[in-house]
Amino acid sequence: MVVDGLGNPLRLCLTGGQAHDMTQAADLLAGLETAYVIADRGYAAQALVDQIVDSGAEAVIPPHPRAKTQRDYDRWWYRERHLVECFINKVKHFRRVFSRFDKLAHRYAGFLYLVSTIIWLR
Repeated sequence: MVVDGLGNPLRLCLTGGQAHDMTQAADLLAGLETAYVIADRGYAAQALVDQIVDSGAEAVIPPHPRAKTQRDYDRWWYRERHLVECFINKVKHFRRVFSRFDKLAHRYAGFLYLVSTIIWLR
């Protein structure tokens, strides 16, 4: 998912429980114009960092501890990553989301879009 500076959702993508979120990161960031992309260590792949830099944004992603070359990142901006966690917390206030009553992915995604719209309207 992609959120803005206020924690409002911009893009959502539903994946399987066994799939890593990193597989969808390039598609979610494609076409976005932003100054910073803040993510956790799970998104520290060099290909994604290169895509972010090529788009003109700064990658605020800490490197993996075992990476051969440790790159610098802005620790001050990294503190803003909590906005994603805050959005997830807002979504979990809706019982249907955290309980996952919907068995089909497209129905669950539809309800996530509805919840995201309600959050935008607040």
